[in-house]
This record gives sequence, structure tokens and C-alpha cells, in this order.
Amino acid sequence: QVQLVESGGGLVQAGGSLRLSCAASGHTFSSYCMGWFRQAPGKEREFVAAISWSSGNTYYTNSVKGRFSISRDNAKNTVYLQMNSLKTEDTAVYYCAADRTYGAIVVDWVRYDYWGQGTQVTVSS
Repeated sequence: QVQLVESGGGLVQAGGSLRLSCAASGHTFSSYCMGWFRQAPGKEREFVAAISWSSGNTYYTNSVKGRFSISRDNAKNTVYLQMNSLKTEDTAVYYCAADRTYGAIVVDWVRYDYWGQGTQVTVSS
């Protein structure tokens, strides 16, 4: 049973930083693409960042480039999203997801196979 458990969300002032973690279990994720998505109230789920577990290649949506960084720790089976220079518009529930496509970066949320429960990030002005 694949499980993804996010942590690290919270309340932060604009300009601050948070690091989200996604602990993965129940499978070998070395061939997966791992993604972070977010959903604000009344808005559609939005791609944020993704990493190919095998190659380490990364991809970001334009609005977070230069501010967010996705990484993985193979030993801990954990993916991180380091978020710096946070803005009020980054406020959302952030979800970790896993896709079984080997070696690819996947940005379309409907293609992902497994999801975490989400963690709230609130950025105040």
C-alpha cells in the first residue's frame, strides 16, 4: 500500500520560508516522478514542482521559479519542497503526489497515481 504523508505546512508571514516534506512508503520510488501541487479555495489544483526520482531532474511552474526548490532524499524516501520568499498568493493546501512514469516529469495532476492528504500553507501579509 503506497502512502504519502506531507508535513511542514503552517502560517508564515510574507517573505518567510517553509519546508514541506513528503514521506513515501509502501513501494520502491526510484522509478517514480514525484510532484507537488496546490489548491487554493475556489481554484483548481495547480502544478507547483516535480522531480524525477531516478535522474533528479526538476521542473517548476513559472510563478515559483527562483523561490521554490524540490529535492529528494533517497535514504529517507522523502521529497522536500523548500519555499522561500513566500507570497500571499502561495496560500493553499499543498499536496504531494507520485506518478509511475519512469524518467519523466509529469505536470498534469490527473496522471498521478498516488496522493497525500495535503498540508495547509498560509502566508499572511
